[in-house]
Amino acid sequence: MAVPKRKTSKARRDKRRASSQVLTKATVVECPQCHEPKLPHRVCKSCGYYKNKEVVAVE
Repeated sequence: MAVPKRKTSKARRDKRRASSQVLTKATVVECPQCHEPKLPHRVCKSCGYYKNKEVVAVE
């Protein structure tokens, strides 16, 4: 079985761990009905439409 020759330094260990904690920007698309920004695959908060159909009645 392979055994490391030297102890992994804290800096090298932490650099490896940090690569999996990268934050990604949220994707925002334009609503086809009211042209407001919204999250994809979700009902628009301002007009209540999803896939060109009214799903929620908004006052």
